Amino acid sequence: MPEATRDLDAICAREPIRIPGAIQPHGALLVFHPVDGRLTQASANASSCLEADVRIGMRLCDLPGGVELSSHLASWDFVAEPVFVRTYEISARRYDVSVHRTPQGAIVEYEPADPPRDGSHAVQYPGTRAFLMQLGHGQSLAELCATVARHTRQLTGFSRVLVYRFDPEWNGKVIAEDGDGTLPSYLDLHFPASDIPAQARQLYLLNRIRLIRTAAYEPSPIVPDTSPVDGRPLDLSMSALRSVSSVHLEYMRNMGTASSMSVSLIVDGRLWGLISCHSAQPHHVGAQARAACELIGQMMALQIGALERAEVASRAVELKQIEVTLLSRLSESLSVVQGLRDNPDLWLKLASAQGAAAVLDEGIVTAGVVPDEAFIQKLAAWIYEQTDEVVATERLGELAPELGAPEDVASGILAVRISQLRANCLIWFRPERVQLVSWGGEPRKVADVQEPERLHPRQSFGTWKQLVKGRSLPWSDIDVLGANDLRNAILNVVLRQAEERSKLIEELQRSNKELEAFSYSVSHDLRAPFRHIVGFSELLRDRNGDMDERSQHYLANIIDAAMSAGRLVDDLLSFSQLGRHSLALANVDVVKLVEEARRTLETEQAARKVHWDVGPLPVVWGDHAMLRQAILNLCSNALKYTRTCEEAVIRIKGEKLQGETVISIGDNGVGFDMAYVGKLFGVFQRLHRAEEFEGTGIGLALTKRIIDRHGGWIKAEGELGKGATFTFGLPVRDKEATT
Repeated sequence: MPEATRDLDAICAREPIRIPGAIQPHGALLVFHPVDGRLTQASANASSCLEADVRIGMRLCDLPGGVELSSHLASWDFVAEPVFVRTYEISARRYDVSVHRTPQGAIVEYEPADPPRDGSHAVQYPGTRAFLMQLGHGQSLAELCATVARHTRQLTGFSRVLVYRFDPEWNGKVIAEDGDGTLPSYLDLHFPASDIPAQARQLYLLNRIRLIRTAAYEPSPIVPDTSPVDGRPLDLSMSALRSVSSVHLEYMRNMGTASSMSVSLIVDGRLWGLISCHSAQPHHVGAQARAACELIGQMMALQIGALERAEVASRAVELKQIEVTLLSRLSESLSVVQGLRDNPDLWLKLASAQGAAAVLDEGIVTAGVVPDEAFIQKLAAWIYEQTDEVVATERLGELAPELGAPEDVASGILAVRISQLRANCLIWFRPERVQLVSWGGEPRKVADVQEPERLHPRQSFGTWKQLVKGRSLPWSDIDVLGANDLRNAILNVVLRQAEERSKLIEELQRSNKELEAFSYSVSHDLRAPFRHIVGFSELLRDRNGDMDERSQHYLANIIDAAMSAGRLVDDLLSFSQLGRHSLALANVDVVKLVEEARRTLETEQAARKVHWDVGPLPVVWGDHAMLRQAILNLCSNALKYTRTCEEAVIRIKGEKLQGETVISIGDNGVGFDMAYVGKLFGVFQRLHRAEEFEGTGIGLALTKRIIDRHGGWIKAEGELGKGATFTFGLPVRDKEATT
């Protein structure tokens, strides 16, 4: 029915509930000018109700009982109380008179006063005093609400009294009830937010009590219909006699109630719920009894606030203990990731969750029951796009259906961002909690097809059950607070660890510089002695031709050892000098570097069968001398470890990729076990015995350092008996040749 579909919220918002232009007819209303005190507006029934000739322009003192009332109002005018309430005898009848100030004038309301129940107001006071005394005896919320419902019914005489609580979406639930059996029980039933629209809730915040004596009344209009003070309809927001919406009266009749009264429960400035009273017959509650009910509502709200704050404080203390323990362990860990991984129980308890995940630069760490990593990464990216630092929802599937959240694990999430630059965050997960919710009738309103602007309340109040899926337990404010505290604490831990790492890096850099200087000095100073040893040993060998065989063997060993030590010193000198020279960047032809390496290694391959498989090689951007050393080291390495092959095959190729140039040098030699690949690029690290393959153990470390200085990367892959391949990548620069 597309034509019958209407925006019901918009229709409700247009209901003139604050300016209905009429009052309930069991009383009378007069409005007196705020400056000259003359009557400006009155309800049409004022003369008949007060049994006096009420005319526009007259003064209050001109009305029956007006002199005494004027005197009392003159005294009240100097106090800050918003409402004046007193009972007067006027023309042999008793009236409850209430007065409140508005910019449009002083609004005076008269209601016929009922005789006190049981013959005296003294009956009300002891009961109310007993109720107030009970509030200080450690009642739970359920006990408090039951006591309030029972005492309110005793005080007012209504057939049924409900305590009605709002949830975060403004749906209501009856959490306590006291009745005489005349009306059906609504205990534990839910009612939709549409039953009490937003502007009605705002009015409940402003005016704490409202009585409807009978749902069958005919409103008495305000005359004239606009105020002479400002030309607007009279604002009846604080009026006790204010006429209510016809929609609400129809709602009452559909519910089977002829009279009602509500008392607002306002906790810490928010509408927490209502005390809602009903009778199947018309029923009146006098102003004095209503004032007592309003006091009960205020005292109850104070007690609810105290209970909630006590619960929050208890939970906050518990969470703070968990947080302190967790943070102390994080501080003792090598990293935040390791700390979270080692303390999953504390991490989960912090938000009462079944699963948790941390998405950090180091990777993803999880605890408890969580979705797969692909979903966590997708969720982290979605959280990063949100405007709020904290995301808390018990129905992720409804909020972000595009994510495809697994409801059995992640119906609810609580997430906090820990980076402004990357999708780093902490996430807690709660699974779906399937609920069978009992509603007081099907929660639905309809607009009249014949009168599309005419809104009708729902007609059914029979129990209607709904299976609610896809929602977890909601996150409390204290859960969010705990998550935020952990976020701030982790940021502090990370910052402190970063500062410690920075100091260590500075110290390491200083030590490295000292070590480089020492290595350079020692290597430089040792080159000459080793050369002298080799030179003089060779002279001694040449001059003593008649030296016996054993002596010649000893001398040959001295020469070999000195030459080996000399090569080691040369390599150490090259390694130490690498950090002392700046890069001379230019276009480097890798083809020429490979040719130079082959010519340098000709003597080593002279008696061997070596096949060089050199593919296309791109031009790179780097330091020519350093890259020549790196290529030579890798080629020499390939040639050395293919010595046992019948035919050595050395493969060299390169390609230009997005953002980098990649060069690889492989062979079919002895290879290595990948379990030890982490040792390859360390200084003096060898995977083969020196007796099998000569070398100083510095070549690959030197090569890696050269590549690192260029901002590149290098890796090794190998298999025992099937060869090894070394691949390195160099970043593409703007000045690099494109050929």
